[in-house]
Amino acid sequence: MAAVAGVTGQEAAPVRVLIVDDDALVRAGLSMILGGVPDVRVVGEAADGAEVPAAVEAYAPDVVLMDIRMPRVDGLAATEALRALPRPPEVLVLTTFDADDQVLRALRAGAGGFLLKDTPPAEIVQAVRRVAAGEATLSPTVTRKLITHVTAGGPAGPDPRRERALRLLDGLTGREREVAVALGRGRTNAEISAELYMSVATVKAYVSRLLTKLELNNRVQVALLVHDAGLV
Repeated sequence: MAAVAGVTGQEAAPVRVLIVDDDALVRAGLSMILGGVPDVRVVGEAADGAEVPAAVEAYAPDVVLMDIRMPRVDGLAATEALRALPRPPEVLVLTTFDADDQVLRALRAGAGGFLLKDTPPAEIVQAVRRVAAGEATLSPTVTRKLITHVTAGGPAGPDPRRERALRLLDGLTGREREVAVALGRGRTNAEISAELYMSVATVKAYVSRLLTKLELNNRVQVALLVHDAGLV
């Protein structure tokens, strides 16, 4: 997790970003957007998922902006490979669609959120900052839309994913479950703090505990698990 300017009394190091997209114009546009922000630094670019491991080793980014559709190694495979590293960078998925089964698979693999390629520049910058700070960049509406897209027309009968999600969540304490459901609703730490009458520091501790107990990488995966269980 990168230090974010303004979080401490000291000036934080800029968020280091690697841009991965097979379209040179997209890379140039994102570099221009992020290059004008003092607390974000574009440290490198890659044109295919196959180039990502070497680029991450060379540039040590905090956040990877990852295109989904690339000719040799797609963003899904590259995300899965990155999240398996001991200290992986955060991943923000880039896509032209807001209801894409590969986007959902990337989020399940550990991506911290996703951006549409036509997202306004200010929102792209804010998303990079949020993911670098460990916050989700995924609204509840978008999560539901993705899940509906993937599950529409699915087979009838028992749902193994729902059964697994319920089994995992059954192992939580009542308070942990409340925090998990709040994450599933897209709440920020501050919003959870207000809703559940606990300090933000306590919320952060609960989120960390959830990630450990559920063996997940980030709060987006907790949110998806809650959606799988049908609790939101």
